[in-house]
Amino acid sequence: MKQYDYIVVGGGSAGCIVAAELAKDPAHHVLLMESGPRAEEHPETLVAAGYKDAFINDAVMGERFSVPQAHAAGHRIFAGTGTVLGGSGSVNGMVYTRGSREDYQEWPQGWRWDDNREDFEAIEEVLRPHRRPATSWTEACIASAEEQGFRRKEDLNDGNLSNVIGYEWMSYEHEQRRSSYVAFIKEAGERANLTVLCGAQAHRVVFDAGGRARAVEFEHEGGLRRAEAGKEIILCAGALETPKLLMLSGVGPGEHLRAFGIPLVADRPSIGEGLHDHPNVPVFFKATAQIDCFYPQLYSFFRTNQGSDLPASQSDTCYVYWPAPSAMRQMMQRMLPPMVVPHALYGPRSRKLIRSLVGAAFRFGAVQRFTDRMFGIILILGKPKSRGTLRLQSTDIRQQAAINPAYYSHPEDLETMLRAVRIARAIGASGGLQRSGAKELLPGRRVTSDEAIASYIRKNTITTYHFAGSCGMGETSAHAVDPELRLRGVPGLRIADASAIPWTPVSALNAPSMLIGYRAAKLIRGGSSCR
Repeated sequence: MKQYDYIVVGGGSAGCIVAAELAKDPAHHVLLMESGPRAEEHPETLVAAGYKDAFINDAVMGERFSVPQAHAAGHRIFAGTGTVLGGSGSVNGMVYTRGSREDYQEWPQGWRWDDNREDFEAIEEVLRPHRRPATSWTEACIASAEEQGFRRKEDLNDGNLSNVIGYEWMSYEHEQRRSSYVAFIKEAGERANLTVLCGAQAHRVVFDAGGRARAVEFEHEGGLRRAEAGKEIILCAGALETPKLLMLSGVGPGEHLRAFGIPLVADRPSIGEGLHDHPNVPVFFKATAQIDCFYPQLYSFFRTNQGSDLPASQSDTCYVYWPAPSAMRQMMQRMLPPMVVPHALYGPRSRKLIRSLVGAAFRFGAVQRFTDRMFGIILILGKPKSRGTLRLQSTDIRQQAAINPAYYSHPEDLETMLRAVRIARAIGASGGLQRSGAKELLPGRRVTSDEAIASYIRKNTITTYHFAGSCGMGETSAHAVDPELRLRGVPGLRIADASAIPWTPVSALNAPSMLIGYRAAKLIRGGSSCR
């Protein structure tokens, strides 16, 4: 057994910042555990243009699937996340968006927009995000969106995301990706008081006789090991892994854990409740000229459903302008295999076969030329009201949990997406895009009725990889986590990742996840006791 002051489980966007900030005090000995490999072993995770290759690298992008989604044509939705140092921030599209002022009104006191602003600025001083330069295609998209009620905006990080379109801040500089690992750990150099252990799969949190979290049992290099925390343990494994690890450790819904024969440490019914995600659906178009853009750099936000009870200035939908030449082959290689292979037959062999067939198809010039003129307007449900659950399927740490984001279980969500499809179609038929000869490919001109569009949405929904809420933060005892990110009723344990987000911002979750990691370290260094 090795002893540390703090153990951080999960080296993703939040975990890297927690560990790096705590290690600024040379008196604190910090262990950062990551189940995946070092980013340096997969160079595509360190360069901006490598995002599309990281997306199909199974060594850095873990595969999981939801349970069949009752309101999404019964499909098992791919639910992969980054499994490498830097987490999803090492494999994603590098979008860095704080969210809107209204988003944080749904968070507890002390976590509102003005409370977070200085912390975002401190993160950005280290991260140094940038925006991509305009292209003729992105400018045509903006002109078309303006005709449909969007307004062009210079800075999408000032808290006002009401009906706007603009160039997204992205976590890159020059040609390098700047994940939280790169910005906060790699560039800081080696520190004697910070141990970064990759390939370390946490099995369970170990508690003393009084129920205080004392150690983490983990697997590393083929052996089972234990590390002890003198002060506290901070879980940053993400919304799909943190609640699973808690349940395997005996913290969660008592009846559920007893069914698996897991000794109960703390009966916390809220663990695994409240899971939600940003589902998305594409509307695809073909232009007459080649798309001159290779990154998902243009975003817009809009109040699509005027009948919602959200605040009047709250955008509920994100519209991403996606150039197919940027990553169409890789997207199909990742997403197509589980869509065409029956679940019982799906595995490494079938996945490899379908990927090789997709790769072969793209070697035909006609396929590539067609792709070079394609683009999509990806409709992301930014403020989902549907809530699902995460539950164990086994006591084996290697088996994924039962993931149920319950897409469209709240009827308003499908209604919002249906209206978004109509808006996306109108954008594609307006302004600069119309002048570029854009023609709709999917869902297609024959899909016109509400029923037909709803069917298209259900059959083509995928994740945006923004899972949140499975250990939700709040001010009452019903919430799993208190506003200081302490797990209620379990001393010595803090949660600092997207699982603590009570309701997702309308934007991507990488920046809010970094915020939670930064605030966790700030709370600890400021004397917040984990009792």
